[in-house]
Amino acid sequence: MRFDLQMKKKSSTRYEYSRSYLHHIVPVLVWLGAVAGVVGLFYQRSKRFEIVGIAQGQVRQVAASCTARVTSVSVQLFEHVKAGQTVAVVDTLLDNEQVLQAELKSQLSEVAAEIEHLTAQLVPTQDTLIAEEAERKIDRASEMRRFLADEDNARLRSLELKALIASDQITLEDLAMEVKIVQDLVQQEAAAPYELQKVKVQHGSLAKKIEENTRLMEQAERDLKQAEIRRLKFATQHYQHPSIDSVVEVIRKQIKVQEELMRGLLSQLEALRSRQKVELKAPIDGVVVPIPVRANEALMLRAGEEVLAKPGEVVAAGEPILVIAETKASELLAYVRQVQLGLVQDEAMVELVKTSGSPQIARAQVTSVGPTLELIPQQLWRNPNIPEWGRPVLIKVPPGLELIPGEVIGVRSL
Repeated sequence: MRFDLQMKKKSSTRYEYSRSYLHHIVPVLVWLGAVAGVVGLFYQRSKRFEIVGIAQGQVRQVAASCTARVTSVSVQLFEHVKAGQTVAVVDTLLDNEQVLQAELKSQLSEVAAEIEHLTAQLVPTQDTLIAEEAERKIDRASEMRRFLADEDNARLRSLELKALIASDQITLEDLAMEVKIVQDLVQQEAAAPYELQKVKVQHGSLAKKIEENTRLMEQAERDLKQAEIRRLKFATQHYQHPSIDSVVEVIRKQIKVQEELMRGLLSQLEALRSRQKVELKAPIDGVVVPIPVRANEALMLRAGEEVLAKPGEVVAAGEPILVIAETKASELLAYVRQVQLGLVQDEAMVELVKTSGSPQIARAQVTSVGPTLELIPQQLWRNPNIPEWGRPVLIKVPPGLELIPGEVIGVRSL
C-alpha cells in the first residue's frame, strides 16, 4: 500500500511538470510560427510583381557651347564632385568667327577703297599747290604745304599697308587651317601629297609677303614720324598760309577718321584671334563616369580613349568632355509588355519591390507613360536570346527607398 502511494505521487509530479512545460513552450512556438508566416508572406509578396524596371539617376554631360580646346581637367574618373565645382577649363573660339572674319575683311576693303578715294582727292590738291609754287617764289606757306603733303602721303601709305597686312593675315589663317586639313587627308590617304605641298607653298608665299609689307609699314611709320617732326619744326619758325590749310583740312579730317576706323578694326581682329578661357562647372552632385560610346565604336577605341577628354584636345560644340552621374537613383524606368498594357496608367499608384540587399516595398506614383513600344533593355529580357518590346513607364522613387542606378526593381500595380 505504501508502494502504491509513492507511485501515485511520482505520477502526479510528472503530469504537473509536463503541463508547466507545455504552458511555456506553446507561446514560443506560436510566436515563431507567426514570424515565419510574416517572412514567408513578405517574400511571397515581393516575388509577385507583374513588371520590372531599372533604377536610374541623372547623368549630365559637361561640354562647351562652341568649338574649344581643352586646357585642363581637374577631376579623375569615379571622383565625387559637387554642383558648381570647376571640373574643366577650355579655350573657346567665337561661335560666329567665320562670319566676323568675313565682315571685318569686307570693312577693311571699304577702308582701303576710301583711302584710295582720299588719295585721289589729295593728289589734285597737291598738284594745285605745286602749280601755285611754280607761279611764285617759294614762301613760308608753300614750304608748310610741302611738309604737310609729305606727312599726308606717309600716313596714307601706312594705312594702305595696315589694311593690306590685316587682310592677308586673315587669308594666312585660312591657309594654315587648310594645311592642317590637307595634312589629315594625306595621313588618311584621302588626298595626294602634292596637294599638301601646294597649300604649303601658298602659305609660305603669303607669309613672306606679310613680312615684307610689315617692314614697309614700319618704314612708312618712321617716314610719318620724320615728316611730323619736320613739319612741327618748320611751324615754329614759319607762318602757315591759312587759305591753303583750309583747302586740305577737310581731307586731313577724313584721313584721321579712316585712321581711327582702321585702329578699331585691327582691335576687333586681335580680340577675334585671342582665345577666351571658360571654366566648366559640375551641374549636379555626383561621380565622374566614362563618356558613353556607341556599341559599334567601342571595339575601335584604344585603352583610355573616350573616358575623359584630355588637355590639348579640340572638342566640338556639345561634345562631352566628361560625364557626371548621380550616386542615388531618383527615378525608375520600367517596361510594360504588350500583354500587360492595361496594368499601369498615368499618375497611377504602384508598389516598388526591392529584393536585393535589404528587401523593401514602397508605394510610388507613375510620372508618365511612353506613347510607343520600345525595345526593352537586354538585362530585363526573360530569355537573353529573345528580344522583348514594351511601353516605357517612368516612376519617381519615393523617399526612404534606397536604390542604386542600374538596379533591377519589381513593380506591382495596386
